[in-house]
Amino acid sequence: MILGIDVGGTHTDAVLIDGGKIIKKTKVPTNHDRLLASLLAATNGIVDKATIPLLKRIVLSTTISTNAIVQNKIDRVGLLVASGPGLSPESISAYPDIRFLSGSINHRGSEMEPLNREEADREVTDFLSEGIKNIGIVGKFSTRNPRHEFELRDIVGNRACHVTLGHRMSGHLNFPRRVATTFLNEAICNLYQRFAGSVADFALKQGMNIPIYILKADGGAMELARSLEFPAQTILSGPAASVMGIMATTNSREDAIALDIGGTTTDISIFADGVPLLEPFGVAIEGRKTLIRGLRTRSIGIGGDSVVALNDGNIQIGPNREGPAAALGGQFPTPTDAMIVLGLTRIGDPQKAIHSLIPLAEYLHCDLQETARMIFTETCRQIASAAFQFLNEINNKPVYTIEALLTDRKIAPRSLYVVGGPAEQMAPEIERLLETEFDVCNCQTHIPVNYEIANAIGAALARTTAELTILADTERGILTIAEDGSQVAIPANFTLADTIQVCCERLREKIRLTDDFVREPEIEVIESQEFNIVDDFCTAGKNIRVKTQVKPGSVGECK
Repeated sequence: MILGIDVGGTHTDAVLIDGGKIIKKTKVPTNHDRLLASLLAATNGIVDKATIPLLKRIVLSTTISTNAIVQNKIDRVGLLVASGPGLSPESISAYPDIRFLSGSINHRGSEMEPLNREEADREVTDFLSEGIKNIGIVGKFSTRNPRHEFELRDIVGNRACHVTLGHRMSGHLNFPRRVATTFLNEAICNLYQRFAGSVADFALKQGMNIPIYILKADGGAMELARSLEFPAQTILSGPAASVMGIMATTNSREDAIALDIGGTTTDISIFADGVPLLEPFGVAIEGRKTLIRGLRTRSIGIGGDSVVALNDGNIQIGPNREGPAAALGGQFPTPTDAMIVLGLTRIGDPQKAIHSLIPLAEYLHCDLQETARMIFTETCRQIASAAFQFLNEINNKPVYTIEALLTDRKIAPRSLYVVGGPAEQMAPEIERLLETEFDVCNCQTHIPVNYEIANAIGAALARTTAELTILADTERGILTIAEDGSQVAIPANFTLADTIQVCCERLREKIRLTDDFVREPEIEVIESQEFNIVDDFCTAGKNIRVKTQVKPGSVGECK
């Protein structure tokens, strides 16, 4: 039995699944100031003393990190950057608190210039005097040799709340992306730790002594305890949950557009032959390109609770949400209020919905029905337009799925999957607009069963995707497993293929020990690189780095 929970910006959904069958489900408003209360409210109705001993695991997804970044409600981060020669600091200087330090490591991992410890200590002291207690440390070639990052961490000592080292974020060589990823990891660290603390308190209060996982951006689940070090991996966890939910509930095998229409945002994703698309080099958020592997999704600030206003005489939908719809006690008119006036849904107080639309109707010189129709159509049009633009962008670039790279492949959607609260009301209008205004024809609408809690289903059924990183140094004759620091001896002729084989075997063994739901884990190599170690103009050995992970996917379908 699995408990899946999606902590969204508007609602918290929970679902109890046993053998692929939904036993119970619920949806409650999210209280951001009392997250523990939201978790308890969502699960009290579906979990009792009899079911708790039957639970095998809990998997959560959340938009808490994404929303904080999008709304710029993040902590200040002091960035200590050793960029060395070559790259202009101006190209990565778009951070409010960044300091460029002396010292450099070259692409072979050799120290070219030592750190100036006094300079570094002065910058750390300066950060602390400004109240900055989250520190990110990045060296350009730290994945080849993290020595300078370790030295800087020692200089910071225990004076900071938390420190992120750039080489721990990814093995890929992309300095600007590494700086961005390190920055985001620290910027949401405190927020995420409070979230994880609430989850741990929730499990304790419920007497749930079972593994707890959090959904990552790539649709895989990682242990909650491990995610504390890498909170950036949970960015776009919410959109990933909707993709996994649609996969688990539709059994699609064709090109498709998928929409998850929530109260605050709408998440858009695209499927090729039923397989979700992937950002293999890292997702981008708020203009920052990262090294975080993730499903290719797009979020727009339009949902059922988006504020409706007038801008230069035109109706404006979102991007802000200022509480629930007027019919449910909110202060501003929303698309939900328009749907209530049109008779498309029967929730809340209809008189409050009507009252909220009267000023707009008077300004537009329209009756209430016409005004509500304009708001509803404009909301659907903006969602359809964003989906069309996203599809066009994808069709102008190589298409990566979680399975493979599809060359010269154009996505021609034949299905439109819509989930989320307003799915039933909005889906037919969005399909009509896609065909009549954006020439996306023969795209049939499907609303999956349990569409209102699809994210919680996606989280519950997400496969655990543990990672393993191995560093092999044939000059020293040592193979190191980065995650636990263990080392074994290797011969001088140890190869990249040997490293990949060991990495896959160790990861397969690890996942079998930690996840009862995975019998034969499908392993993929997500990073592999080797380069010669040159000493006095002679090759002295090889430095090999391999990273593998269990391929994201579902542990089963939902009936």
